[in-house]
Amino acid sequence: MTDSTENHLEKIYEQRFSSREEYRRKVWQALVSGWFHRYIPADGAVLDLGCGYGEFINAVNVPVRYAMDLNPASKQHLDPGVCLFQQDCSQEWPLQDASLGLVFTSNFLEHLPSKASAEAALRQAWRCLRPGGRFIALGPNIKYLPGAYWDFWDHYLPITETSLAEGLQIAGFRMEKVIPRFLPYTMAGGRQYPVLFVRAYLRCRVVWPILGRQFLVIATK
Repeated sequence: MTDSTENHLEKIYEQRFSSREEYRRKVWQALVSGWFHRYIPADGAVLDLGCGYGEFINAVNVPVRYAMDLNPASKQHLDPGVCLFQQDCSQEWPLQDASLGLVFTSNFLEHLPSKASAEAALRQAWRCLRPGGRFIALGPNIKYLPGAYWDFWDHYLPITETSLAEGLQIAGFRMEKVIPRFLPYTMAGGRQYPVLFVRAYLRCRVVWPILGRQFLVIATK
């Protein structure tokens, strides 16, 4: 990737998220404490793939935290204890085999330029996860967003929960949980609902099939 690509990413992040940083931070704290905490290994390293401004990895309390993103601005938003790998995720990760307990990614895979890049990233995740380690992916489900999915300039890959599950299985993973409709679509725009609503939504699973537009896929090595 060139410097111009990295600068392009920085401009997109700045335009899309800079005015909502504090809100996103609070929402992710609620998501981690209200749902994702059950999948975070207390004794294992965690990597936030496509970390953006680090809302997920900053909310995680584990001994070793990694983040990966091409955007050079990511570093200034990460906690001091988070190690950033500023690189293309389809290239070899600077981690040893079986060194991670969890790879988490949110609203990222659809931004990759090709299926080949996504497959390479999944293979790297499988290599770096320890046996029993998890890969968790949250993202917009094109099955339920056939038009709005393309409202973002940098969306390239159309992904459903089924296609991602198949890709993970090809990479060697076993499926643990596949939820086609988990969260509403996006925090990039629109109304900023009180964080209490987020916590209530997570507890009220009956509304997920109605309001959910993002899949949640959890796979195990």
